[in-house]
This record gives sequence, structure tokens and C-alpha cells, in this order.
Amino acid sequence: MVSAVSLAVTGALNAQEYTASDKAKQIAQDNMLIDTHIDVPYRIANLWEDVTQATAKGEFDYPRAVEGGLNVPFMSIYIPAQLEQTPGASKQLAHQLIDSMEALAWRAPDKFAMAYTVADVEKQFEQGQISIALGMENGSPMEGDMVNLKEFYERGIRYITLSHSLSNHIADSSYDIRRQWNGLSPFGKELVVEMNNIGMMIDISHVSDDAFWQTLEITKAPVIASHSSLRRYTPGFERNMSDDMIKALGENGGVIMINFGSTFVTQAANRYRDMINQQIEQVKEQYGEESEEAKTRIAELQKDNPFPFATLEQVLDHIDHVVELIGIDHVGIGSDYDGVGDSLPVGLKDVSTYPNLIQGLLDRGYSEADIKKIMNENLLRVWRQVEEYAANH
Repeated sequence: MVSAVSLAVTGALNAQEYTASDKAKQIAQDNMLIDTHIDVPYRIANLWEDVTQATAKGEFDYPRAVEGGLNVPFMSIYIPAQLEQTPGASKQLAHQLIDSMEALAWRAPDKFAMAYTVADVEKQFEQGQISIALGMENGSPMEGDMVNLKEFYERGIRYITLSHSLSNHIADSSYDIRRQWNGLSPFGKELVVEMNNIGMMIDISHVSDDAFWQTLEITKAPVIASHSSLRRYTPGFERNMSDDMIKALGENGGVIMINFGSTFVTQAANRYRDMINQQIEQVKEQYGEESEEAKTRIAELQKDNPFPFATLEQVLDHIDHVVELIGIDHVGIGSDYDGVGDSLPVGLKDVSTYPNLIQGLLDRGYSEADIKKIMNENLLRVWRQVEEYAANH
């Protein structure tokens, strides 16, 4: 059970307000800001809103992106893991979600533009457009055929998260206790090679530890973790990265893009749902699942034990630790906005709040040069290296 002390602390933290200085806001406006994981495509596929305008829901829309200084959102072409059970379903959804992003750029060319290269995002930044880059979350649309890799590259996909919440035909998932491949499948190993050759970044978020290590053994180019945080702060949560993995990522030249979701940031949030659900089940067993007494006690339990949101400071702790382990050149932003439900930290609730993160970095003594690396330069370096490897092979 969550203690009264921890709840009091959580309440105090939730009451905090963050105000970025003019300097932090100016840094956000003057420099390219890349976020490698925003789940707008799947969000608007399920409940459409016009994100070229202010929206009532979600964490991303054009006005808030402008306010926050976001220039290059990698829009997630998210494919639910269960779709792999139906031949063709993953590929179909992937094309439809890509279509929706092309339509967004087509409807508002003064605001958005599709971006396929480093040169594209640099040009579009100078022109004042928001670059829509594409990452595929879950490689199931490959369907075991390298022809699909080429097809999706031509459609603009610039990274693939090899697996998602279940193991697929490419790699085992960190969330799936069935380790059918003990890492990468034979096709997955070939896919890593071909992604290098075609110029597509490899994303090791979501994969099992064995799949991570095997990927690093095979790849000839740096890899990214598009939206992962640190296991140091969430012990036992394999979805996050261990210190040894982060060190290996650094040696590979890669970048970890920090996920803002509270369950990725703190142990209290990570374990909250399991703990509260366990208590709810105990109440149901004691008083009867449908009884009024059970309903009353469950309501009280939920009221007395609110979700323990992380804070901006705790997100900064993750960045600090990466910098301590492998240096400033290997960390960036992969918020998971529109992808983690109501679990975002105090101070980082939507895309308008990046200046708060920049303020926090300034307060911790980061130089503007270091902040620029976190905002864009580290990811651009990896993207360029991936492009260059493909151009030369």
C-alpha cells in the first residue's frame, strides 16, 4: 500500500508549478528541438482532431508545438502487437497512419512539411516549418520480407522499433515472458544489416536485453533508444535500460532519448498500478465483486491513493545519470507524448512545456552548448552517420 508519507510528498509535488525564464524560452525558440517519439498518428486515427489548430485533447497540436519550440517531432507509426496475428493487418495500418501524416502536411504546408533527411529538417527549420519525421513503433509490418523494408523507407520511415509489447517475427520484447528467439530472430538479424544498408536508424526501445546486445553486435552504425529511460530508477523494469546497456550504447555512438512517462521515470509510478490493482482484488474477494460495500471501498482506495506523478526534476535525474555514465553526446528527448495516457510528469504535461526542461537543465549548470546537444545535435549526428553508412555501402 502507498504510505501516507509518500502520498503527502506526492501531493506537494503535484502542487508545484514551473515557470521557464525568458532565456530558456529563447533557447527553445532559437534552436531546433527534436523529439523522437510522439504518438499523434494513432491518437487521431482513434479520435480525430485537427492538430493544425488548438485541440481539446491530447498533448500535441500546432500552437502548443510552436509555444514549446518543437521543430522535429518523429511521429510514431505505432502498430499494436496483436495485429501480427492477422496477415496483412500490420502493413495496412502502417500505410494508413503514414497517409494521415502526409495529409497533415498537405493540408497545412505553411505549418508542416514531411522530412526524410537531415538536410530536410535543417532546411525546414530555416523556413519556419515543423518537420514531420516518421518512426515505426513495432517492426511487424515487415512481415518477413525485405521488400517491405524498402517500401516503408521510400514512404519516409526513418527508424523502426524492432518489437513492441509482444515478441514478433523480428525480436523478443522486454514486456513478453515468452522469449521465442532468445533475442533476435534469424530474420531480425538480417533486418539489422539491411536497415544499416538502406539508411534507417535502428531503435532498441522495447526489445529484450538479449535482442539489444545482439543488435549491437551486428550493427555497423549507431542505434537509438527512441523513448526509453533508466533502469537505475525503476529496478526490475526491463523496458528501461541498465547502466551496462547505456555504456554499450555510448561505445556504439548511439543516443538514448529519455521517455517522460512517470512509469518510466520513478519506481513509485512504475509499481503503482500493480499495487493498487492487487488491493482492489483483495477488496472484491472480501466483500464480493459487485457489492455496494466493495464499490465504496474501492472508490475510497483510489481517492486515498492517487497516481504518484513523477516530476520534471526526476526526468532531469535520468539525463544527469546518462551524462555521468557516457557523456553529453548520447542523450536526447523521446517524450512519448500522446502515448502514455495520463502519466506525464508535473512540469512536462504537453509539447508546450519543453522550456521547463531547458530551464531545469540551466538550473543544473548545463551550458547552452550542452543543451543544444540534447535538443538536436546528438540525434542529428546519429542520423547523419546512418545516412553516410548507407551512402557508402
